[in-house]
Amino acid sequence: MLRSVDLSDYMLHDPVRISAEADMFTAINLIIDHRVSGICVVDQQDMLVGVLSEMDCLKGILAATYNDNGGVGRVREYMTVDVDFCDVHADLVDVADDMLKKGHRRRPVLDHGRLVGQITCRQLLRVVSEFNHNQVAAH
Repeated sequence: MLRSVDLSDYMLHDPVRISAEADMFTAINLIIDHRVSGICVVDQQDMLVGVLSEMDCLKGILAATYNDNGGVGRVREYMTVDVDFCDVHADLVDVADDMLKKGHRRRPVLDHGRLVGQITCRQLLRVVSEFNHNQVAAH
């Protein structure tokens, strides 16, 4: 059954991360280079302080364009701080259900507040695919 699957076996173990003090162009380049739609924002102890999405980056670029202030600013100015996350030992089905209800494509995974991974829709689909494959092979 899917509820017996350990989240830590399927999460991305080294998600792209950045400091809140980093320049927005550094963040944009990370998103582009790693081909991800968002990055985790952490402090010096790797504690999650927010996330920065492609949409957050676009807001920063447009704000700088409209204000014509010569710079886009820092990640902390545009990151989302009210972030849904899950514990490394969370129930996979509950996490998937909550992500679906809230329309989230990814969720940071924490262990005592420290970022240890990220679970995405793609990883969740992989769990279901492997589970189905194992069920078919068993019969």
